[in-house]
Amino acid sequence: MAPTDLRDILRSGLLSFPITPFDAEDGVNHKAFAAHLEWLAETPVAGLIVAGGTGELFSLTPEEVVAVVRTAKETQPNDPIIAGCGYGTRMAIDMAQGIEAAGGDGILLLPHYLIGAPQKGIEDHIRRICHSTNMGVIVYNRGQSVVSAETLARLADDCPNLVGFKDGTGDIDTVKRITVHNGDRLAYIGGMPTHELFAQAYRGAGVDTYSSAVFNFVPKTALKFHAAFLAGDDATCEQMLRDFYYPFAKIRDRCTGYAVSAIKAGVALRGFDTGPVRTPLTDLTGEEREMMADLINGYD
Repeated sequence: MAPTDLRDILRSGLLSFPITPFDAEDGVNHKAFAAHLEWLAETPVAGLIVAGGTGELFSLTPEEVVAVVRTAKETQPNDPIIAGCGYGTRMAIDMAQGIEAAGGDGILLLPHYLIGAPQKGIEDHIRRICHSTNMGVIVYNRGQSVVSAETLARLADDCPNLVGFKDGTGDIDTVKRITVHNGDRLAYIGGMPTHELFAQAYRGAGVDTYSSAVFNFVPKTALKFHAAFLAGDDATCEQMLRDFYYPFAKIRDRCTGYAVSAIKAGVALRGFDTGPVRTPLTDLTGEEREMMADLINGYD
């Protein structure tokens, strides 16, 4: 897929990032992964971001990431498949090239590992990765890796395949500067945990779409909220926030890491074989799973 085509697709609708199921031996359960993707395909979205934050990229080996992409492409051959990619420059380049060889259409570039870095270092890191692949690249401001509007503009000039920007920092000032400075040459994606809680605020900063984690287990609900968001139907958005999203966030906030664990629990409650989250994350308690079951009752 041409990077510009991917950019246009990113702008066209809701994005989702599926979980990665694990088996009893702590390996990736590709059969369960494919089954979940097939179920999600009944409620189509603009694109899937596999092995991302919700997909536990931080606990996957590079080889597992490539294998996840291959399974996703085999299961959904006509849909754009974007994969999480990150860590140090050399490892990220190897991952990007493996993802491309497996049929991936783009990468979501998550933060480099651990150490803080100046803008020039982050810029050089992103540039080298963009130049290593023909796929479209989405830069993700989060954690240790935060680019400025000026840095992103230089990268967009130098890297024709840099087609998207995603924000998970909540820094609306920087986001607005980026959208104003870079205009329509990039697709802009909201990437806060449970981004529906922030979607209306980000819209004012020029971010017209986002990725939804709850799509994993309540896909029709996620699309209903997205449709109301696009229509500017704030009354419907706010009712859904009160009835579903804020109660979900209350469960999510009970423990660090539950932004992933609660999503995986929701998928399991839909009857899919997810396996546990990988350490250092922890799974919901039995009581918390009952809370999730009560919450999603009546939602689809």
